[in-house]
Amino acid sequence: MSTENPISAPRTASYEADPEHVQRVLLLYSGGLDTSVMLKWIRDQYDAEVVCLTVNLGQPGEDYEAIRAKAMHLGALDCHVIDAREEFAREYVAPAIKANALYGGGYPLFTALGRPLIAKLAVEHARTAGCDTIAHGCTGKGNDQVRIEATVATLAPELKVIAPVRSWRMGREEEIAYAREHGIPIKSHPGDGTEVQAPYSIDDNLWGRSSEGRWIEDLEHAPEDDVFQLVTRPEDAPEEPELLQLSFERGLPVALDGERLGLAELIERTAEIGARNGVGIVDHIEDRIVGLKVRDIYEAPAAAIILTAHQDLERLVCTIHQNQFKAQLDRQWAYLVYAGLWWEPLRGDLDAYMEQVNAQVTGTIGMKLYKGTARVATRSSPNAVYDASLASFAESGGLFSQSASPGFIELWSLQSRMAWRLRNE
Repeated sequence: MSTENPISAPRTASYEADPEHVQRVLLLYSGGLDTSVMLKWIRDQYDAEVVCLTVNLGQPGEDYEAIRAKAMHLGALDCHVIDAREEFAREYVAPAIKANALYGGGYPLFTALGRPLIAKLAVEHARTAGCDTIAHGCTGKGNDQVRIEATVATLAPELKVIAPVRSWRMGREEEIAYAREHGIPIKSHPGDGTEVQAPYSIDDNLWGRSSEGRWIEDLEHAPEDDVFQLVTRPEDAPEEPELLQLSFERGLPVALDGERLGLAELIERTAEIGARNGVGIVDHIEDRIVGLKVRDIYEAPAAAIILTAHQDLERLVCTIHQNQFKAQLDRQWAYLVYAGLWWEPLRGDLDAYMEQVNAQVTGTIGMKLYKGTARVATRSSPNAVYDASLASFAESGGLFSQSASPGFIELWSLQSRMAWRLRNE
């Protein structure tokens, strides 16, 4: 570790903490190596008390009691474990479904949706616990630092922020050495005591999972099998397709195969079905907020199924003009959320339009899942802007007279025909 004092650098933002004024810190704590080292480091460098906050957004396989016990063992004043799955589904994923939210055409924003909620909860618990500062483990290259710090600065201007990973100048090996020096438990291989270093940087919640690092950064390298810890490889998925039905009311899924479920549970069950059928793998080149272009591997089976079904049902009940216009607003909504601007008033304005359109998005979509694909198979809605007799070539008559079509065509093509002649004669 550098001998230079890592907290002596001048502040570049008003919300950054002045070391002299840091007394009690709310640390966003995952229980991993980074945040465990951070807990000890903050206590020593700032001579401050540390209160930890761990947020459950549906990360699979976490032992939250063990995480809390570890934080207390390392000297935390307290460690709050919050189950925020329902709030995450209701207040963050639900608007994303109504906005068909995909960034860059592929990323369903699960991390981007989770960070403002985590930061909001950090603000609430920091105030309750009498903290003056919030600490997080984001790096200086990622998007999450923007999402968390923008939220804190918006909701709690009186609170300050520290980001040790940006300032402590420790690499992975230095972190391991620091942990061993200070008795911080680390996961190790049985027998030899060497540190288990995860091959990928992982983030997950009930809406999806991301993997970065290792070979993923080599654009000429195809995905290795060990990256897929959530979704079955499509080659290994069942040989027979699986059908499911999603029922929507006012834009949100409310039932799976006829069984009504809360949104969080419906997402979890849909994810299980999609995962075993190899659905939801996204290999994505992404433009980050900070100017980098990166490659991510996403596993998002629930999002792949639900967003596809929702968009198709929305297309069925809306007019051509609504469908064309809303697609533009969907992209803007996704960009704001990706860029860490959850609290931007424009997002609220867009939500109002999304709610208005989705008031008609009620019906049932049948999905066919097969070896990595999820496609719409059946559709029904009481609000469908669809008349089978008009669509059928075997029927005549209906809402308009076909004999009126020639006049329509002449008027519809008038400007285009005039312009073509002027430019080509």
